[in-house]
Amino acid sequence: MNKILDTDSFVALLGTKGGPAIRTGSTNPTSSLLVLNGRKIVIDCGLGVTRGLVDQGMALKDLGLIFITHIHSDHYLELGPLIHTAWTAGLATPVTVHAPVGIEEYWKHFLLSMKADIDLRMEDEGRPDLSALVRFQTLSDGEVLRLDDLTVTATRNEHPPLVDSFALRFAGSGSDVVFSGDTTYLPRLADFAEGADLLIHEAMLPDALEALFKRVSNGDDRLKTHLLRSHTMASDAGKIATQARVGALALHHLIPSDDPDFTENDWIAALSGHWDGPLHIGRDGMRIPLTHAR
Repeated sequence: MNKILDTDSFVALLGTKGGPAIRTGSTNPTSSLLVLNGRKIVIDCGLGVTRGLVDQGMALKDLGLIFITHIHSDHYLELGPLIHTAWTAGLATPVTVHAPVGIEEYWKHFLLSMKADIDLRMEDEGRPDLSALVRFQTLSDGEVLRLDDLTVTATRNEHPPLVDSFALRFAGSGSDVVFSGDTTYLPRLADFAEGADLLIHEAMLPDALEALFKRVSNGDDRLKTHLLRSHTMASDAGKIATQARVGALALHHLIPSDDPDFTENDWIAALSGHWDGPLHIGRDGMRIPLTHAR
């Protein structure tokens, strides 16, 4: 993959699996890269995000802006390793992390767990103080960031039992992109996403769920209960996209993403009658040019 250019605008779905576990042949948990006129924004940091960014042509030393939608491990497990690896790759400028309450505690303990290595590299290799490079901003409803060429707005979605879980809208450089985050079917997200060029929405495939429950059973119905009350069926994601009149829909955080008995055609069929616009069924490494999102 070539280096990301200053004029590039795209979304790369780095990890498209819903849930934290990986198995032989599975995709990676959730992470994305949004690039607006060369500005690089990381959304969620599930396992595999660092390799995914490099594979998209991003120099890790350019890391500067990260958003974590909520505190589930498949969305932040690799936050610390990503920043640390970027630091070893030459990161010397500040990184701002926008995230719900709880991430700073994670970061504090990550630094403690890596203290011997960090201290050694600062002394032996002359690297800057890693702890001083990272800044945190707490996500809340409303406008959370405004720069000359970028505005970011957040709204709470519904992802019980968590309360601090957010959808995000990024507007800048002529593009408007919305990430649903993890959420149950939430009709008001159509208002939040109104007119966006691209809506990236989580999705479950109903026909595949029973096989999933059998495969990953934990002995009772709690996982099933969680998924059904906290996530969105593909058909409902299509309804949101249609009501919001977005330019294109991308399905992300797929549940399941790794069952060989179900293919892209099954996802397309699930959207029949609910969304008939441009559609992207997420796969790891998928790049969606924003100039062609519609």
